[in-house]
Amino acid sequence: MCGILAVHGIENPAAERTRFLALSKRLRHRGPDWSGCFVGKESILLHERLAIVGVDTGAQPLVSEDGQVILAVNGEIYNHLALRATLSSIAKFKTHSDCEVIIPLYKKHDKDLCSMLDGMFSFVLLDESVTPTRVIASRDPIGITTLYQGWSSKHPGATYFSSELKALVDECDTIISFPPGHVYDSRDKSTTRYFQPSWWDGDAETNPVLPITPVDYTLLRETLEAAVRKRLMSEVPYGVLLSGGLDSSLIASIAARETEKVARAQYEARQRKLAESTSGPPTPRMDDLTQQAMLASWPQLHSFSIGLENSPDLLAARKAAHFLGTVHHEYVFTVQEGLDAIPDVIYHLETYDVTTVRASTPMYLLSRKIKAMGVKMVLSGEGSDEILGGYLYFHAAPDSNSFHQECVRRVKNLHTADCLRANKSTMAWGLEARVPFLDKAFLEVAMNIDAKEKMFRKDLNQAVDEDGRPKMEKYILRKAFDCRPEGTAYLPKSILWRQKEQFSDGVGYSWIDGIKDNAAAFVSDKDFAKRTERWPVDTPDTKEAYYIREIFDGLFPSEAAARTAVRWIPRGDWGCSLDPSGRSVSIHNAAYETD
Repeated sequence: MCGILAVHGIENPAAERTRFLALSKRLRHRGPDWSGCFVGKESILLHERLAIVGVDTGAQPLVSEDGQVILAVNGEIYNHLALRATLSSIAKFKTHSDCEVIIPLYKKHDKDLCSMLDGMFSFVLLDESVTPTRVIASRDPIGITTLYQGWSSKHPGATYFSSELKALVDECDTIISFPPGHVYDSRDKSTTRYFQPSWWDGDAETNPVLPITPVDYTLLRETLEAAVRKRLMSEVPYGVLLSGGLDSSLIASIAARETEKVARAQYEARQRKLAESTSGPPTPRMDDLTQQAMLASWPQLHSFSIGLENSPDLLAARKAAHFLGTVHHEYVFTVQEGLDAIPDVIYHLETYDVTTVRASTPMYLLSRKIKAMGVKMVLSGEGSDEILGGYLYFHAAPDSNSFHQECVRRVKNLHTADCLRANKSTMAWGLEARVPFLDKAFLEVAMNIDAKEKMFRKDLNQAVDEDGRPKMEKYILRKAFDCRPEGTAYLPKSILWRQKEQFSDGVGYSWIDGIKDNAAAFVSDKDFAKRTERWPVDTPDTKEAYYIREIFDGLFPSEAAARTAVRWIPRGDWGCSLDPSGRSVSIHNAAYETD
């Protein structure tokens, strides 16, 4: 991933170049490898690059062969090789960048190209061949990448785009988070949804589309494996974030298996070259072996975890890493180190949501350590809890229809919470996080499973299956991987059937307690009593929320910035605590009492 900034509809863009270069510099943590700028007739496109694919030739903005179409992209297009093959007769590619394929797709399919892309992306494309010049901008289906759109009363004809809020706050007085799965067209100022999966209307108030498909464990497993496989597309060393929970451990397990295949493919490719030196090269081909040989990897997969001393996640991650044979790196942080980092975390997150700040702080600290090792890309486990109803409060769903509707709502809002956290807390240090659970094909399979198969209990009345496995949260995912293909289990049972811990809990329970204690000391009772006067909209309901909001307002004082933040709140109407910590759900402690 990278950082992009663009403006369209200004009168003298050449005169604005220096100012926009300074604004783009605010995004340079996202792309420390190179900076690019294109000045058009009424537009400026800027790019801060993190080079992962097409390292030597993929500098942006990319320009078409005729010089008329200019492109700035943040993200990865996993199916770029397949798309290139369909365009070889009409396009001459100038780079090895996975993103360049967007230009000929635009020329052939116009903005319908967006639904053809399989990846995570935000892009701005400028077409200077038409009058007036045209811009289209788009964001990936779920919002794994971040993108903001803004307007300025000082320049009423201009439209702005940026990967992060901080490049727009001094320029725009109206800013929105660009909606995932949509495409903007300057030709008619429209923003339309291109992502239309079969499950999208499952949360409709009237006539919701509810799934009735029984779970196919093999299909669920193989679709997730394919999602991990395609996300290993990289020309630089990669690793996995490993908390020791179910989601990250499964991703690590699949990645470890695929990394072994990569190492084998690279060995066979070297052997093939040796044979070619004496017999001549065969006809070029693009099979699985060839694609695997193009990936960069260490001989063993590296895994990374973080937590307070003896935290649940550190202990579980250590066990999972030993089982998987990864080269494991664990980092211990203190509550004070976390507290010291919170202002920087909020600056990078650009939100005052309590849950996001809690979980992002350890991830932010870990990302710095990982980047220092020379790693630019990691796989992460975000999305599973929303897709499968894995948060412990889901046990309170009154029926399967409500359970499914809540899953759909949470997936649709991932861009405001977990995706935002995974993107910004890692990209603060120029580290890219890829999330296999949010693969389009996996979503299509998992979101169409009958919600009755996803529901769970965690009490004395909890059901067990024919193998004695508990019908706990994310049971169908656990069951799909409770097998031994080629004689090797994916995970030890103590990890595969471990209870859900939210990341901010799992790194050590005293982390959240430490934030609360710090906020209590920082925010006086007198100030807290007047919180509604200070913030009549989205009023903080705890001193911790007050403390975080105060820091946010100091960094981003405009109302335009505050309106982009969204709070993650559990279902109070299901009897759930307003505190988003998993420990606030009664079954969390009950599970340990009955185990």
